[in-house]
Amino acid sequence: MSVVEQYARAHIVTDEDDPGAVPVVLRYDPDADPWSVRVGLPGPHEWTFSRALLERGLRAPAESGAVRVWPCGRVQAVVEFHTDHGVELVQFESKALIRFLLRTYFAEPVYG
Repeated sequence: MSVVEQYARAHIVTDEDDPGAVPVVLRYDPDADPWSVRVGLPGPHEWTFSRALLERGLRAPAESGAVRVWPCGRVQAVVEFHTDHGVELVQFESKALIRFLLRTYFAEPVYG
């Protein structure tokens, strides 16, 4: 199966001045782990979490471990990452995450 990789723009939500949109890489590798997606933020920050969590979080608040996802209004979604050093909030356009999820469904390995 092929890897799905999609580039998106997102906003890192901070209490400082808005840094503007930053590049983010959304990645799904069905051969490595068909149940997880990865979000690569600028720098060495990459998070791996359940694809189902991302899907659920687009409809209603959802969390698993150090990751929370929730809709923010009608057109945006927030992904919140917790570490020992603090919290990172990343705001996406929901349509970018939906498009990415749809692409992952077609790349899923066939079991059976």
